[in-house]
Amino acid sequence: MQKLRPLALALMLGLGYGNSAQAQDWPSEPIKIIVGFSAGSSIDSVARIVGENLTKSLGQPVVVENRTGANGMLAATAVAQAESDGHTILFSNSSSITVNPTLFNDIQYQPLEDFEPVTKVVATPFILVTNPENERTAGVTDVASLVELAREKPDELSYGSAGIGNLIHIATELLSQQADVKMTHIPYKGAAPMEVGLLGGEIDLAFDTPAGVPQIEAGKLTALAVSGPDRWPGLPDTPTMMEAGYPDFDVTFWTGVFVPDGTDPAIVKALYDAIVAATEDPATREKLEMQGRPVVPTPEEFRAQIAEETEVAAQTIEAAGIVVEQ
Repeated sequence: MQKLRPLALALMLGLGYGNSAQAQDWPSEPIKIIVGFSAGSSIDSVARIVGENLTKSLGQPVVVENRTGANGMLAATAVAQAESDGHTILFSNSSSITVNPTLFNDIQYQPLEDFEPVTKVVATPFILVTNPENERTAGVTDVASLVELAREKPDELSYGSAGIGNLIHIATELLSQQADVKMTHIPYKGAAPMEVGLLGGEIDLAFDTPAGVPQIEAGKLTALAVSGPDRWPGLPDTPTMMEAGYPDFDVTFWTGVFVPDGTDPAIVKALYDAIVAATEDPATREKLEMQGRPVVPTPEEFRAQIAEETEVAAQTIEAAGIVVEQ
């Protein structure tokens, strides 16, 4: 018996035969994944891991193309303007989708208008950390003591970020607003130099990425909390911000999948199913878990989450008065 393409099988089982010929033939040519960040970055790694799996499951080559610049906006704009035939896919991060539309006036895409969200692939929390060798935060052992110190010394504690408007910046401003404290922002050109600044005593605290776990394990950084809804497997004794007394605090950076607006819903469903299957493949899942927690909400759930996160980001940016020079 001839093997059916995943979409053709889905059409026969649940969607009927009334869909377009284009949808029934998908994928009919190589699929291009466009990534707005450099090769070797976390989002690029996720795209290549999933792309390798999709090449096998969909029967067409899946290639990754890096179009770097403008915090992912160049790549997103390219996909927004691409043919809506399911052969051009965007792998993007939460910052490019939920923060950029609020920060940049000259943005060339609107995420929930120009894209069909397919799903997230991995979600990763930030880790709120201090330097135990820093005399200014010597008495800090948890979020409560950090907040108490910040209240005693308004604007004296400094925090780092990976750049103005970066999601790390937004996360720390959200903490400041929810805890009603004032701290001084020191932007860096990326999370790695930010961590170096923290280790060197240039700043007092930061929401670091899980890349900082080795420094935590070595005792060079102290983990106070993780920013997501669940504890991080590598730090089982570190509470979430919710557990630390901030029930509305949930900030993760994720890698998500998008196709141009107008893409046939049957193609979106088939792509979603293929990505779910990829995350369930033991070898692929093991690789993905090195980048974050695999999580694959439905397209509808993902769309709702993007709308909610965008609103939170916009409110946080407005309250903090964050402005990016353009």
